[in-house]
Amino acid sequence: MKWKTLPKLFSIWKQPCSFLMLLQMLIYNVTVNIDDEVHEEWLQWMKSDHIPEVMKCGMFESNMILKVLADDEGHTYSIQYRCESEDKLKDYFENHAPRLQHEHTEKYKDKFVAFRTILEEVT
Repeated sequence: MKWKTLPKLFSIWKQPCSFLMLLQMLIYNVTVNIDDEVHEEWLQWMKSDHIPEVMKCGMFESNMILKVLADDEGHTYSIQYRCESEDKLKDYFENHAPRLQHEHTEKYKDKFVAFRTILEEVT
């Protein structure tokens, strides 16, 4: 792709009728502090198993895993899942989250601390 075409691609964001402006996304954020001794294994498992299983539920549009840089103990990550509606988020919490959270807890028992937040995109 040539650099000249990039302004054309990004120009849809300036248009009032852009599909990006029609959806006000919710973000399900899971912040995890994982012990150093299992950090590498956990990160690989998250990327290869856990996150793909969450995405298979069909409730989220995309995901992102971010490392928190200002961390004193262990390793802290923010895993973010973008969702287009409260109904889909509710479905995830009721029908999928208990099993997936249980798997994570059993696999890394006493090796992590997690908290979850729901964020709303401000437009």
